[in-house]
Amino acid sequence: MAPKVLISDKLSDAAVQIFRDRGIDVDFQPDLGKDKDKLAEVIGQYDGLAIRSATRVTEKILDAATNLKVIGRAGIGTDNIDKEAASKKGVIVMNTPFGNMITTAEHAIAMMFAVARQIPEASASTHAGKWEKSKFMGVELTNKTLGVIGAGNIGGIVCDRARGLKMKVIAYDPFLSQEKADKIGVEKVELDALLARAEFITLHVPLTDQTRNILSAENLAKTRKGVRIINCARGGLVDEATLAEMLKSGHVAGAGFDVFAQEPATENPLFGLPNVVCTPHLGAATSEAQENVALQVAEQMSNYLLTGAVENALNMPSVTAEEAKVMGPWIKLSDHLGGFIGQMTDEPIKAINILYDGTASTLNHEALNCSVVAGIMKKVNPEVNMVSAPVVARERGIQISTTSQDKSGAFDGYVKVTVVTSKRERSIAGTVFSDGKPRFIQIKGINIDAEVGRHMLYTTNEDVPGIIGALGNTMGANGVNIANFTLGRNTAGGEAIALLYVDEPVPAEARAKLAETGLFNQIKPLEFDVA
Repeated sequence: MAPKVLISDKLSDAAVQIFRDRGIDVDFQPDLGKDKDKLAEVIGQYDGLAIRSATRVTEKILDAATNLKVIGRAGIGTDNIDKEAASKKGVIVMNTPFGNMITTAEHAIAMMFAVARQIPEASASTHAGKWEKSKFMGVELTNKTLGVIGAGNIGGIVCDRARGLKMKVIAYDPFLSQEKADKIGVEKVELDALLARAEFITLHVPLTDQTRNILSAENLAKTRKGVRIINCARGGLVDEATLAEMLKSGHVAGAGFDVFAQEPATENPLFGLPNVVCTPHLGAATSEAQENVALQVAEQMSNYLLTGAVENALNMPSVTAEEAKVMGPWIKLSDHLGGFIGQMTDEPIKAINILYDGTASTLNHEALNCSVVAGIMKKVNPEVNMVSAPVVARERGIQISTTSQDKSGAFDGYVKVTVVTSKRERSIAGTVFSDGKPRFIQIKGINIDAEVGRHMLYTTNEDVPGIIGALGNTMGANGVNIANFTLGRNTAGGEAIALLYVDEPVPAEARAKLAETGLFNQIKPLEFDVA
């Protein structure tokens, strides 16, 4: 029987035809996604669900999706999909991360022009029969300093277009290497320097714990007088209330916003200000981009349903069905190794070196490499997946190398990940035990045996008495239950580490108490996806 796909949002006729041409039974109901009860009623009939942003795939929908194998999102954002629930159901979630990059970058450039020349307000004035030529005095973009926050895929395109406009481009991106910055012709700076120098600021980062409110009241106060700010990335990156006050005071000369902290945005502090240009999240809204992502999702879903090939999946590796049974635990291990490195590393990464030993050397290294890199990159971009991670790494000039070797130690096989930055090298190794559970077996050259948990605490210290007591007493006093406690050292009295697997996140108060003891050189909470 042919696979059956439901399209519950508006996709182009050409995308629908791709499914039909591939022999897939497609049910095109572009308004069904708005009726969550009706969707839950019928979803059990389908193997695939193709959506845009109108359909919300909730846990309730997934509970009713008894036959569903894949969800395809025509676009990059997947906030409307409960990915954890989908993973638990064994449903693959795909997106199309590269179909609208140019469109979004062009919108940011268009907003810069609109703000610089007050085009929307001047247009409204002229339509009203006024001729207020002297009122709308603008500024040129040529020779202005543009500060780009986030120089990844979209930010990189903006940098390129801005250089073509003869702007001076500076960029802040913790994962942008100096080599990559030189290659794309931008000056790499820290955030404070960008804020102090930029005459225009444009944001191109995802919304994460690290980037949320990156233009806070404190940071907005560091900007130069007369700056103009563009946000076509994500709502929540800017303190909108503070920005509104600074626009009124004249410290900020203008702003262009396509995204808002609350959407749909019917009220906002920025609305009604004469020096603000607002659009309703139009970054990806061109006919070319909408067509590209629609065709791409149709191809991806067809490939999976007919051949088992997985592309641009957010919740599973790109491996064949035959490989998945063996590769699954090793892919999870690789993700954990990368996650550890990513959470521990703040400076730009120059290189990632991955060593496969013993049985690990016989596995699909491409998939494992992708899992390692995705684990590292998730700290700054949660939307990175195993397919897009190598592209993101390449965009940032990160070199990835792989080495294989015969069994060389006590384990039948292991994976060791080393990252190189301008300041240091950091390494971690792990293996998969016979129970299928990943283990960390070495950190910084120190041998350990640590089970990986969702919430962990990593500490470093000199090998002196009192460490176990300090950790145990502090966790107990703060109501944190320790599930597993691993210690290791290089030599007696030398460098030592501890890795705690705890049942809940270690609160800041507990970490502060540990710091007060003076026993620890480093105290780092870690989070891992162990689902």
